[in-house]
Parts: sequence; C-alpha cells; structure tokens
Amino acid sequence: MTDGPAGGRQAMAERQRRTGGAVVVAGLMVSVCVGTAGCSGGDAAAGDARSADPVETLHRAADTLVAAGSSQARTSMEMATGGTRVTIRGEGVYDYRRQLGRLKVLLPQDPAGTREHRPITELLAPGALFMKNRGAGVPADKWVRVDTATLLDGNLVTGGATDPLAAAEVLRGTRTATYVGETRLAGTAVRHYRGTADLAKAAAGASEGNRGPLASAAKGFASAEVPFDVYLDEQGRIRKVRHRFSFLGGARNGNVAVASTTLLYDFGAPAEVRLPAAGDIYTGRIAQE
Repeated sequence: MTDGPAGGRQAMAERQRRTGGAVVVAGLMVSVCVGTAGCSGGDAAAGDARSADPVETLHRAADTLVAAGSSQARTSMEMATGGTRVTIRGEGVYDYRRQLGRLKVLLPQDPAGTREHRPITELLAPGALFMKNRGAGVPADKWVRVDTATLLDGNLVTGGATDPLAAAEVLRGTRTATYVGETRLAGTAVRHYRGTADLAKAAAGASEGNRGPLASAAKGFASAEVPFDVYLDEQGRIRKVRHRFSFLGGARNGNVAVASTTLLYDFGAPAEVRLPAAGDIYTGRIAQE
C-alpha cells in the first residue's frame, strides 16, 4: 500500500468494511470481466482491482467457478502438532456445476521412506465423501461413504484435501480483505487478496451441498475465523487459495494447525465423475488406525 491520498482512501475503505457489517447490494457490485474481449491491459486491470471492494469480489468467487464449469485441481494439506509436521497431497478434477470431484490423495511416507498406504481415491459429492483404498479393514474393492455434515471439520480437513468448491465457498464468509497486488502464478497474471472469513457466515450463504458441512466446521474448529490468501485471474476465477484452520487435538496434542492449499488450472477440462453403486459401498465395521 502506498502513502499519500491513494493510501488514505484505501485505509478509509478498509475501516468502512470492518465496521459497516452490511453486504453491498448486487447492483453496486463491480462486474467481473469475462474472457479477454473488452478487457483492458494489465495496468488498467490492476487499477480496477484496487478500486473494487475486495470483500465483495471474494464473496462471488465461488459463483465464478460454477460459471467456469470444471477444472483440474492440486491440493496440499500441511498439519503441525507437537513438533510433528506432515503433508498430504492430492490431484484430480472437479465439476463445479454438479459439485462432483475425483482426487487421488497421497499420504505421507513413514520414516523408513516407504509409503504406509496406497494412494486413496476420493470422490467428492454434495454432503458426501467416498474413499477407496481406505485401509482399516475395508476390502480393497469397496468404497467408504462419509456424511460430511456429521464431521466436526465439515470435511475441510478429514479427507486430507479440501473440496475445491467448499474452499471457494469459505470465501462467502469473508469479513475483511485487502488487495495485496498483482503477481504471476504458473505464468498467469493473478490478483492477490488476503483476509479473514467466518465459517458461520460462509455456511449461511453457501450452496445446499456445502451448507451443512460448513456449519459443522464453524462449530467444530477451535475458531470459526479462517485467515486466507487467494489469487484470482483476470476472469475472477480462483487459481490458488490457502486457508489456515485450527482444531482441537485433545489434551495431549493441543490445537492442530492446518494449512490447506488448493490450486486450480485447465478450466473446462473434462471432469467425468461417477459415484459408486450402493453394492460397492462398505457397510461393515472400520478399524481404528
């Protein structure tokens, strides 16, 4: 942020966002430029980003993804507790209109350098998570189904990857945000925003499939306030979002800090996701690992 009149106007706008508490009506929203036709150059685009209200820009980021249709996704989840840090990575595709996704999730290696588990295949659906190669006594050819609204974290953490649309819908709860500046991400010009979202507010404005899980997360996390950094391209689509969650790990472990990063790219890529048939879902007892 620069000094002088421009910096003063930004500071005043930020104070208004923190104290106003009201959502600007749709008619006052700054429209997102779709496609390259009619868009101005980089300097003008950066100027538009600075003049737009960052909070309102992020409130509609999830809707922009739905309009985009689909994309490929990479995920990374870093967990730290008691001096131990592990990272879980995933990669796959997501259909934002159908709210269906498929990820291959790689669990961390053990100290000997060999993988403790085979990659887990996860299917993401409204209100549900399906996992194959789950282990814990589940037959290799069966899926485990989890009702995400019953999870204390709303499946923002449990699956080892945050559902890409849920990650975007967390931003519907943005309370404060600032425009950091323009940068490049994997060769694409993006606009960097930093702020804090409230999970209860996000749940109230979320799609039906994510409303229950986000409401559970608002109650289950150590704090419903979620700091984030997000990068939007010139069409307003999320290219990268990083959330920082904290949940209770019990008396021995204390709070567990989680940093969940989602990268989105190749918009419009085919995202065929078929959910398992009822006979392919395991209904027996799952061992505790």
